[in-house]
Amino acid sequence: MRGRSIPRGAAAQPRKRPLSRIAFYAHLWLGVISTIGLIAIAITGIMLNHKRGIGLMPDVSHEPTQAIEQSLSIGRLAEIGLQAAAEPGTEPGGIERIDRMDVRPRNGYVKLRMRDAASTEVTIDIADGRVLHVGKRGDVFIEKLHSGEIFGERGILLSDIAAIALVITLITGYWLWLAPKLRRPAPAPKAGEKVIR
Repeated sequence: MRGRSIPRGAAAQPRKRPLSRIAFYAHLWLGVISTIGLIAIAITGIMLNHKRGIGLMPDVSHEPTQAIEQSLSIGRLAEIGLQAAAEPGTEPGGIERIDRMDVRPRNGYVKLRMRDAASTEVTIDIADGRVLHVGKRGDVFIEKLHSGEIFGERGILLSDIAAIALVITLITGYWLWLAPKLRRPAPAPKAGEKVIR
């Protein structure tokens, strides 16, 4: 019995290699699944890079008025910050209301960030205790969204997974682009051309 004739000029299709097949599907599905997370990380990263320019972080211009050795104590600065952040007619509250204190000796002030929904920040002159600025820190929410912290510990883990997925997507993308070039046979020498070995 005769076999089926193969049209002239038709070449047998090369079989896909397992590694390239795995790389293709890893590249495809990791890209699809992690798209939302990667877009969120990228957009929030851009916003954090320009947080002063878009008004997420107040820019307080100030020069030191005294040497840092003559500054008020941390306890006194914390007390001033709590009083400045308290709502009118309410008690300042205790030290547990303060999330962090960021001392900037070069600028001569300290920033106190409160543990409240608005992430209120108080900027105080470390020498004389003057309150330079009280306002909301709009970049805190963006920072937590960028790191995944806004969703708790699982959110941080998801952010890590999205970053790992990005690395795998890049590696598999390069492999899919490079592997066919590595497997491509060298061109046959033309008639009359010498082959150098």
